[in-house]
Amino acid sequence: MRWALVKVSLAVTTMVVLAFAVPLGLVIREMARDRAFSNAERQAAAVAPALSITTDRDQLERVVASAGSDDGMAVHIPASGKSAAVDLGRRRAADDDIATVRRLGRASTTEVTGGSTLLQPVALSTGEIAVVEVYVPDAEVTNGLATAWAVLAGVGIALIVGSVAVADRLGVRMVRPAQRLVEGAHELGEGKLGARVPEEGPNELRLAAVAFNAMADQVVQLLANERELAADLSHRLRTPLTVLRLNAASLGDGPAADQTRAAVAQLEGEVDTIIRTAREAKPQTVAAGPGAGCDAAEVVRERMGFWSALAEDEGRKVRVAGVDRPVRIPVARADLAAALDALLGNVFRHTPEGTAFAVDVHNGEDAVIVLVSDAGPGIADPEAAMARGHGSGNAGSTGLGLDIVRRLAESTGGDVRIGSSVLGGTEVRLWIQLDGRAPVRRGHRGAVRRRRPGRLVSTFNRSRSLP
Repeated sequence: MRWALVKVSLAVTTMVVLAFAVPLGLVIREMARDRAFSNAERQAAAVAPALSITTDRDQLERVVASAGSDDGMAVHIPASGKSAAVDLGRRRAADDDIATVRRLGRASTTEVTGGSTLLQPVALSTGEIAVVEVYVPDAEVTNGLATAWAVLAGVGIALIVGSVAVADRLGVRMVRPAQRLVEGAHELGEGKLGARVPEEGPNELRLAAVAFNAMADQVVQLLANERELAADLSHRLRTPLTVLRLNAASLGDGPAADQTRAAVAQLEGEVDTIIRTAREAKPQTVAAGPGAGCDAAEVVRERMGFWSALAEDEGRKVRVAGVDRPVRIPVARADLAAALDALLGNVFRHTPEGTAFAVDVHNGEDAVIVLVSDAGPGIADPEAAMARGHGSGNAGSTGLGLDIVRRLAESTGGDVRIGSSVLGGTEVRLWIQLDGRAPVRRGHRGAVRRRRPGRLVSTFNRSRSLP
């Protein structure tokens, strides 16, 4: 908008300057010509009184010399009676032009080499017509014309520069509120809910700023209401959780009782986390800074220890691989545990008892992959299963568990893929990027490849089978 105003102002001002400067320059040129010939007429008039009195050559030479036009003036007196024709000065005009002026009795101008001449007829005492010739050079006709054109050009350029400067200032006044509005929109989109824009500038932009600020206030209010609603709904779960905790305490000793009490404690912790997160308006998964994160191998061992008891009760074969060494990832411990519980819970929920499953952790140069595979019936439509709230289509499936896993992976620059496992069922691949860059997907599905000179080497092999 700013440059558009400058261009329009430049074009309009240039046209106006040309429309006035060109005719004015032509007028100045005509004025200079009229001034030069007016001087020539005055010189001719100074000689006319002497011609009306005498035609003596010596006296006329003194008159012409006193007029200061020795080289530029000539006097042509025709012959009469006993007097011969007299020609004083340098003749420049043609004889025909002189004869025409003498016959018509009117002053005339004619073009000659280097300029023009004014031919002025003067009546003599003898009744004859003498002609006074005054030479007007081209330099005298154009005297001062270049200066006048330069002044006109300077004034025109000054007007153009001034109009462009004024248009630029007006453009800045109009563009600056629009830029602040754009910056405010970007800040609000980045999650800075306190972003507001000054309500100033042209009327339209001021109204836009008012509408933007009202929208931002409404967004803050809606988010606050949503957080309060989430906290309230989570708080309602504490009552049935208290009943479960009391009932679990009466189960006595044993692996099943211990697992039940641990699950109730974990559920209470998750509810507290939801309430606290909703109150503080902070995302549950955030990008980890340098040195933050957890040991994925340790978390996998811990969660598999929890689920292995249930797997043993249902007669499921379990294999865990890749957890014998520490595997650091830029993910919070609680977030990874929640994602693993969601994946393993899906295995127990959507596959028959006795179905084997496996968890593999593969540590690459720039990424870590966690594979959860089973020997169940598989998922007919993996893309639909990844859609939030859609699920796999089975009873009790909401799709929110896979959405938790997906958001965890995408927070690091990774992703989640669903496919067929080597066990014959479903394989969910959780790709956790270590450096925040987009994952490099080369080779067969699920492989992490390191760069080597001249070749690509896979860091793991997915073709292992259950023991």
